[in-house]
Amino acid sequence: MMETMLEVKNLNKYFTKKVGFFGGKEQVVKAVDNVNLKIKKGETLGLVGESGCGKTTTGRTIARIYDPTAGNIIFRGQDIAKLSQKEIKPIRKCMQMIFQDPYASLNPRMTISEIIRTPLDVHNLYTKEERKEKVKELLNIVGFNSEHGNRYPHELSGGQRQRVGIARALAVEPEFIICDEPISALDVSIQAQIINTLEDLKNTLNLTYLFIAHDLSMVKHISDNIGVMYLGNIVETAESDELYKNPVHPYTQTLLSAIPLPDPRKAKERKRIMLEGEVPSPINPPTGCKFHTRCKYAEKVCSEIAPELKDCGNNHKVACHFT
Repeated sequence: MMETMLEVKNLNKYFTKKVGFFGGKEQVVKAVDNVNLKIKKGETLGLVGESGCGKTTTGRTIARIYDPTAGNIIFRGQDIAKLSQKEIKPIRKCMQMIFQDPYASLNPRMTISEIIRTPLDVHNLYTKEERKEKVKELLNIVGFNSEHGNRYPHELSGGQRQRVGIARALAVEPEFIICDEPISALDVSIQAQIINTLEDLKNTLNLTYLFIAHDLSMVKHISDNIGVMYLGNIVETAESDELYKNPVHPYTQTLLSAIPLPDPRKAKERKRIMLEGEVPSPINPPTGCKFHTRCKYAEKVCSEIAPELKDCGNNHKVACHFT
C-alpha cells in the first residue's frame, strides 16, 4: 500500500476585505471552504475548476504561502498548518511550488543561474563550487545548456521561463511539488513540452504532484486522480479514467462537455451543457449546496443543506443530494 504524502482535512482560508467609503466595514471572502484532499506518494492529483473557484489559494495555503484560517495540512505525517515561518523552513525543502506566471515569479535583476541557485543559498546546501555544478545539472535536466545560465528572464520565451521555474523547484530535491497552472500562459506546442518534462521528472525522481489547471484534457493526461472544485468546495473526486467515463456531479458534467473534440462529426453530435446565471460571490455564497443556483436538478433541499462528499463506488466521491 502506498504511503500518504499529503492529507488535507477541513481546510479553510478566509480573507477579510474592507468596504464602505471609509473602509470601516469588513467582509469575509471564503476562498477555500472545508476542503479535504489526500495524495499518495508518487501520484499526481489534478485540481480543476473555473477561475475564482479557489484552486490557487488551496495550493498556496498547502504550501504555507498563506496561513490557513482553519483545518489540518498533514505532510508526511506532520501537521504543518500551525507551524511558524521559522518552523516551516525545513519543510519547504521537501515541498516546492511552480507558479502560474513564470515571468512574475522570477527576479528580473537576477541571471537564470542566480535564480536557480537561490534555494540552495537559502537552505545552505553544498559548497560554493558544488552549487555551481548543481545549477549546471539542473539547467541540463530542463533542457538548457550552461550558456542559458548567464541570461536574464526577459531574454527567454514563456516556455523557457517556465522551465526555469521547474529547475528552481527541483534545486532542493523536493518530494512534493505544487504545480499552479504551469501551462496556462503558454502556446499549445509548448504546453506539451512542459507536461512531458514534468512527467519525465516525476518518473525519474519519484515526485508527487498537486497539478492545478483549467485544461481538463491536459489534467486527464498527467493525473492519476482528479478533484473538481467549485466556489471553494470539492464537489467530486475520482480516478482520472473513472471521472471522465462517469462524471456524476452536474458541474463536472458541464466542465467535461466544454472540452473540444478533434473529430468534427462527434463535436457536432455532442450536446454542450450550458450553465445559467453567474458564479456567486465568495463573500456571500449561497446556503446549502453552493452550486444549486446554477443547477437544473436543484430542489428545495439543495438550498437548505450542504451535501457531504460521499463515496458512490470505485473510490468515486460526490457532493450531491441526488447522486
